[in-house]
Amino acid sequence: MKTRYIESHVLVAVFVFSAFFCAAQENYTPSKENIEARKWFQDAKMGMFIHWGVYSIMGGGGEEGIAEWIMQNKKITVDAYEKLPKLFNPTEFDAKTWVAMAKAAGMKYITITTKHHDGFAMYDSQVSDYNIVDSSPFGRDIFRELEQECKKQGIKLFAYYSQLDWHHPDYFPRGWTGRHTGRLESGNWEDYLKYQDAQIKELAENYDIAGFWFDGWWDQAAHKEDWHRAVDYRLKKDQIDWKLGRTYKMIHDVKSHLLIGNNHHEAPFVGEDFQMFEKDLPGKNTTGFGTAADDIGELPLETCETINGSWGFNLIDDNHKSQETLVKYVVNAAGRNSNFLLNVGPMPNGKIQDEHVKSLKALGKWMEAYGETIYGTRGGPFIKEDAYVTTQKGNTIFFHVLDPSVKEVVFEPGARVQKATRYDSGAKIKFKRSGKKTMLTVPVKEGDLVTTIEVVLKKSVR
Repeated sequence: MKTRYIESHVLVAVFVFSAFFCAAQENYTPSKENIEARKWFQDAKMGMFIHWGVYSIMGGGGEEGIAEWIMQNKKITVDAYEKLPKLFNPTEFDAKTWVAMAKAAGMKYITITTKHHDGFAMYDSQVSDYNIVDSSPFGRDIFRELEQECKKQGIKLFAYYSQLDWHHPDYFPRGWTGRHTGRLESGNWEDYLKYQDAQIKELAENYDIAGFWFDGWWDQAAHKEDWHRAVDYRLKKDQIDWKLGRTYKMIHDVKSHLLIGNNHHEAPFVGEDFQMFEKDLPGKNTTGFGTAADDIGELPLETCETINGSWGFNLIDDNHKSQETLVKYVVNAAGRNSNFLLNVGPMPNGKIQDEHVKSLKALGKWMEAYGETIYGTRGGPFIKEDAYVTTQKGNTIFFHVLDPSVKEVVFEPGARVQKATRYDSGAKIKFKRSGKKTMLTVPVKEGDLVTTIEVVLKKSVR
């Protein structure tokens, strides 16, 4: 089996700082620059997620939802999987087009997979030559090209990095995935962590990024009942130490403003700067691995969702979300004080499929008209499940009515209402006060995806 990794003693030399960073960030205090970055993140409200790698060649293997998990789901060995990079030549990839598409859709940042669970790096890693520059005929650093184009177009860039690795021989003991890849049942966990942190460090040092989006912690820390459905053994939560504090401290010491989030489906850990939710709104648990409402912290929030049913490119996945569905997801996220990270899975030739281009344009059209009610806002004080959510900016509350059958909204504003109008036209809306309550007429029009009402109070309340 090919290893293609720097030898352990070299990694130790590269990672001489590790002993200094061993202490967890138990007393982590974010820097002024980090606090400013968090505020920018909360104001941004929308980003584009991109899952792209050599797995896109397989097109999901003829099954919905597989895509980037094909190595695991089809039990492909490392030796067989290593043939894919030799076939990966996305000559249609154009960073300028991708970034412009994200910007036109209303996105303020892009988060892309620099390494997914298959272990293949989509950037010019100096730690391992198992990467797009050294192991594919394409031979270009797509992450560098996106970095440069994002700077030109005023978009920020985040690095998704999978802590889980189905390829690396030292990722041992195996978690509950990647157990059929033909690797020897041996390895050194600490050497793997040094390898992982060396790659993370080079991303932090050598690229102009806004932060990290980690994934895969759950593979070794599986302890929730739902996470054991596909395995014949169970790991206790404390069996494997990811040394997250060491990793997080390393990142913040390189550049303190870098934002760290981890898709571990738990309450935030010390050292993290934002909290994410996978295919669920904050506090929801429709997927089985959502985070309970009690586990929502005070950090900035982000919910991620697919534009169809798959993260990576899937040839037969036609479950493309409508403009209405996407708009309501944006609104529901913002009303819960969360960003919305919408994923696309580019094709193996480097292009984003036409259906997704169309969906992104439609979303951008709505955001162009209603962006003021989303960007720079915070979650409003009023939510009625499936009926309406609110966003707030100063003394202005935006009611986003989701259900066209709702004819009246009753709420306690905490201050007198100065005026109420339809956001799109400015037309005045009837309202009346009864005690502490205010009754607001909802002027639904045919064609409304969401009916948005602007309510201005005489003073700001939260």
